[in-house]
Amino acid sequence: MEYNEFITHVQSLAQSNSREEAERATRATLETIKERIAGDEVQELAAQLPQELGNYLRGRDEEPAQSFNLQEFIARTSQKENIEPTTTAIHVRAVFAVLQNAVSPEKFAAFHSHLSHDYEQLFDTSSISEVPT
Repeated sequence: MEYNEFITHVQSLAQSNSREEAERATRATLETIKERIAGDEVQELAAQLPQELGNYLRGRDEEPAQSFNLQEFIARTSQKENIEPTTTAIHVRAVFAVLQNAVSPEKFAAFHSHLSHDYEQLFDTSSISEVPT
């Protein structure tokens, strides 16, 4: 999947008002994933994305992964986006959905396995607006 296609899908799923908002949401989410997932695993994920997106996941090779729950993930991403957590939760869910289609099922499963049970709410696409903050 190419960069423009990825951003277009995020914008559509998040029902975002602008491309710039979708780009900020994508960058903030990927940078928070980089904090949450250890070096090798996140690098393998980055390798399957367009370079512009993969770059958001690179740069923490020597730093250990930080373990934090969904609420903290949303809070960190919200700070990066500089928007309210409720909107951020919708953005994160959209980015995760597009990410799932952008990388191989094996790489996505490996990424998914590093997340605690509370993150499952992000993968339930039946109601995008019900992710708690």
